[in-house]
Amino acid sequence: MTVLVVGGSGFLGAELLRQAVAAGHPTAATYATRPGSAPGVAWYDLDLRDPGRVEAVVADVGPRVIVNASSGEADWAVTAEGPVRLAMAAARSGSRLIHVSSDAVFSGARVHYEESCLPDPVSPYGAAKAAAETGVLLVHPDAVIARTSLIIGDGQSKHERVVHELVAGTRDGVLFTDDIRCPVHVADLAAALMELASGDASGVRHLGGSEALSRHDLGVLIAGRDGLDASRLRRGRRADTALPGALDVRLDSRATQRKLRTRLRGAHQFLTPEV
Repeated sequence: MTVLVVGGSGFLGAELLRQAVAAGHPTAATYATRPGSAPGVAWYDLDLRDPGRVEAVVADVGPRVIVNASSGEADWAVTAEGPVRLAMAAARSGSRLIHVSSDAVFSGARVHYEESCLPDPVSPYGAAKAAAETGVLLVHPDAVIARTSLIIGDGQSKHERVVHELVAGTRDGVLFTDDIRCPVHVADLAAALMELASGDASGVRHLGGSEALSRHDLGVLIAGRDGLDASRLRRGRRADTALPGALDVRLDSRATQRKLRTRLRGAHQFLTPEV
C-alpha cells in the first residue's frame, strides 16, 4: 500500500510517516516550507493552492491512499479549498482519501457531538474546516472525514510547549478552565488513521480521546508528567476574552472506536506517570 501523507513535516504528519514506514509501506510526503527528516520517505514540495501541482504530485506518487494532515490555519485558500483540490486528484487517480478535520467545526452549543451532527462553526478556522469537509465529500464520496481534537505527544505538541513556557515564566498567559476538549495522543490518532486507511471506511469519523477535560486540567497533567510546578499555571476563562471559537466541544468517538483495534486513550491514561 503506497501512502502519501500531505503535510508530512507537521506534528501529526511526522507520526503518520513513522508508522507507515515501520509497517513497510512505500511512503511519500509533502511539505510547504521544508521537508521533514523521516528516513525512507520521498519528499515533494506542495502548495495546496496550486491545482496543477496537486495533480502532478498525486500522479507521480500513484498512492493507494492519501492522508491529508496539512494545516493552513484560517487561510481559506489552503484550509478550505486545498483539500477539495486534493480530493479531486485522489478521485481521478482512484486513491483512497483520509482527510483530517477538527472539532473546530462545532460551536459548542450542544457540547456532545456525534458523527451525525452537522457543523456550525463560530471561528474563521472552523468555517474553513467545515467547508473543506463538505467539498471533499462532494467530489470524493468514498473519502473519510476524520475529525479530531487537541493532539498531544510526548513533549512535542504545541500545548505541551505552552505549558513548559508558562511554568518557566518565558510566556505570559493563562490556561482556560472553560475551554473543554477531548485530547488525543498523536500515536493513537496516527494508528487509527492508518487503520482507517487500510480498510473500506468512508464518511465522517470521530477520533477524539476518550476523556473530556479543560485546557487547564490538561496542563496540570502535562506538568505532573514532566515534573513541573503546576501551581505556576494560572487559570482563566475563555468566556472572558474576545477570542473566537467554541468553549465546550466533546467529540463522541464511541461509534468509530467500536470498529477500531486502536484504542483512543483519555488524557489521564497517556499523561499519568507510571509508578
